[in-house]
Amino acid sequence: MAFDRDQFVADCLTASKEVASQVAVRHVLNRAMAEPATVLNALGEPKRAEMQKLFQSNQLTILNVIWAPYMTLPPHNHHMWALIGIYSGREDNIYWRRVPGKSGGLVEATGAKALCEKETLPLVHEIIHSVTNPIPRLTAAIHIYGGDYFAVPRSEWDAETLLEHPSDGEKMQRRFDEANALFCKS
Repeated sequence: MAFDRDQFVADCLTASKEVASQVAVRHVLNRAMAEPATVLNALGEPKRAEMQKLFQSNQLTILNVIWAPYMTLPPHNHHMWALIGIYSGREDNIYWRRVPGKSGGLVEATGAKALCEKETLPLVHEIIHSVTNPIPRLTAAIHIYGGDYFAVPRSEWDAETLLEHPSDGEKMQRRFDEANALFCKS
């Protein structure tokens, strides 16, 4: 069955109204990821690292996220539940937690999960995670957030010091631009 972007968004919106909204939306995402080639065909072959908005409202944000080869985002949070579905490539997530009794919002790693094509991953409301594309080609994933991803203040943690500071949308965009510059050189 072919992936239809508009129908996928509509199904996610309907599912998000369920009591267990994240679980219901994950079922929709699982169905889409079961046929990754149809998602790739509908959304197009990735050409560069970017975050494409497929849908944005107060209720739900759906992004098509393309990671450049070896691209990494430092630890960050969302302040809302999230779902990740891989339709091409691989995405590695490291989970972090705040270190009790430490100032500056210091974090430490607590676990990890590698996601391959066809796999989905739920992330709870207060999760802190970092993301890496560990392979030498673009990775494509649908990320779904249980709210307006762009309207909620978030934090990220310095990759070197692991200290917390406010997340910055412009800085995030620069990371994608820098990853594309490196990708285009190779």
